[in-house]
Amino acid sequence: MSALAQTHGALNLAQGFPGFAPSPEIQAGLHEACERGMFQYAPMPGYLPLREDIARQLEHRYDFCASPQEEITITAGGTQALYTAFTTIVQPGDRVAYFEPAYDSYHPAICLNGGIPVPIQLQGEGFEIPWNELEAELSIGLKAIVINSPHNPSGSILSSEDLRQLGELIQSTGTFVISDEVYEHIVFDGDIHFSVLQDPVLKHRSIVVSSFGKTYHATGFKLGYAVAGAGIMKEFRKIHQYQVFAVHSASQYTFHRMMQNPEHHEQLGAFYQGLRDVFRAGLQGSSWGLMPCRGTYFQLLKVPKRLQGYGDLEAAEWLCQEKGIALIPMSPFYADGRNTGLLRACFAKPVEILEEATALLRNIP
Repeated sequence: MSALAQTHGALNLAQGFPGFAPSPEIQAGLHEACERGMFQYAPMPGYLPLREDIARQLEHRYDFCASPQEEITITAGGTQALYTAFTTIVQPGDRVAYFEPAYDSYHPAICLNGGIPVPIQLQGEGFEIPWNELEAELSIGLKAIVINSPHNPSGSILSSEDLRQLGELIQSTGTFVISDEVYEHIVFDGDIHFSVLQDPVLKHRSIVVSSFGKTYHATGFKLGYAVAGAGIMKEFRKIHQYQVFAVHSASQYTFHRMMQNPEHHEQLGAFYQGLRDVFRAGLQGSSWGLMPCRGTYFQLLKVPKRLQGYGDLEAAEWLCQEKGIALIPMSPFYADGRNTGLLRACFAKPVEILEEATALLRNIP
């Protein structure tokens, strides 16, 4: 859709990246890293002061004590951390459950490691886990379960009760959890992000993945991290060492510098909530239906009756070509490519772009 947007000169709310510059402190941090001569390999697990920063944040936010030396690894973005997590856990023939709609790297990463994907569809407008279906799949046997909260693409979040229930289900099994928490700081309306690191069962069975790019509006830096118990992380690092060995030194120093000011991540939810509210307000009274959005920087839209004769992919293509705005259809987020009647908009854009976008969308009768 981004390529189609470029071809047609369309306003692009499709691809999920921020449309504004990051803090000037990012540039200052890079400059300082270069002045410090950080041009060579970082340690394989990552720049130690940055891992220590993450450990302090985990203790503050989740009351989880992680060893920077043994339980935290800096990665080349969240997607690399996810792939390394799958490679760490999944052997040929292992069944791995994940919930659809799903971030599009889960299914191929399972397959590339010889696993058997087991997609389970989230239910209702709240995109809730169907616990009976998950329990049925566990009875057959699952090597791992992938969860994602705050959830891309739906904007839903998991509660502490959801995590407690998941922990109870896997407690007597050998099942691991891969928890994609890259939008952990982007939750709205007084809600709280609950991490698997807060659950007494899940914290011993999980690999948690997060991202600096989402937090600091710098997705192009491709820097993330993984957190797991020492035993699991030892195996994770065996894979990481031969996939990338180490990631960009100057970027690691830059984010270490950024983490000294917690306001950057503490204010992120309110910042994006303001943009979400601008976008939603611009579509009130229009022909578009607004799905709930409790976190991330994505808003799902129900296509108007005018477009319901199309599949969601065809509706997205028509909007891009004829109305000059690019959104993402939901069908590719399902393994069977089902038509959902939903499109995803990224509202991580300046207010004037969101106002222009909503004006274009209101022009659909």
